[in-house]
Amino acid sequence: MPAKSAAQQKAAGAALSAKRGDTPKSDLKGASKSMAESMSATELEKMASTSRKDKPEHKSDR
Repeated sequence: MPAKSAAQQKAAGAALSAKRGDTPKSDLKGASKSMAESMSATELEKMASTSRKDKPEHKSDR
C-alpha cells in the first residue's frame, strides 16, 4: 500500500527504523508509533519506499 502523502511516508520510515531496531521505540510519536504497533515490517517497507515526488505534505480528507 503506497503512502498517500509525504508525512505518511516519513512516519512509515520512522516506524520501520524502530521495528528493525535502528531507532528506540520510545522515540516514536503519533502516527509513527501507532504504525509500528499495528503494521508488519513488510507493510511499512512498502509504504516507506514510496517516492515523495508529486505527493502533498499532508493528505486532505476532502
